[in-house]
Amino acid sequence: MKQRRPITSTDQQLCITLPLPPSINEQYYTDNRRNRRLTPIALRYKAEVQKILINLKQQGILYTSLLERMSTCYLALYFEFYFSTPLQRDLDSGLKILLDSICKGLEANDNRIVELHLSKRISPQDPHVYVEIDTLDHWDFDEEYKVLPKRTVDKKQN
Repeated sequence: MKQRRPITSTDQQLCITLPLPPSINEQYYTDNRRNRRLTPIALRYKAEVQKILINLKQQGILYTSLLERMSTCYLALYFEFYFSTPLQRDLDSGLKILLDSICKGLEANDNRIVELHLSKRISPQDPHVYVEIDTLDHWDFDEEYKVLPKRTVDKKQN
């Protein structure tokens, strides 16, 4: 069996292996009032990812500077999904719950994600997802449109 990659963290990047998220078909149910709710499987997955990230914070693997950048910079994410078989499920079927779980655990808003890459791999004996998150100081959305930093009000002017 191929060995998983080690967890690495710098001031600007986090690389981690997480459990494979449940497929979209396992994530939701409709309650008696016809509201969509997360299934117990989905809730357990989100709690498991939260626990992993909390442990990394407590161990000092997640740097405070990285966590600050996660909430202020643009984010580029790379995911390698390792499934047990090549046609087990769609590549993107666990994407949203994975993004939500990671962003919540890192206190980042998923609207800061500007780049996303997905790859499908096979690991029959060890299904998982490898995650790389890069923080970006700058991102060009388009040659014509630039996002300007928020203006801060100088207290002396008021």
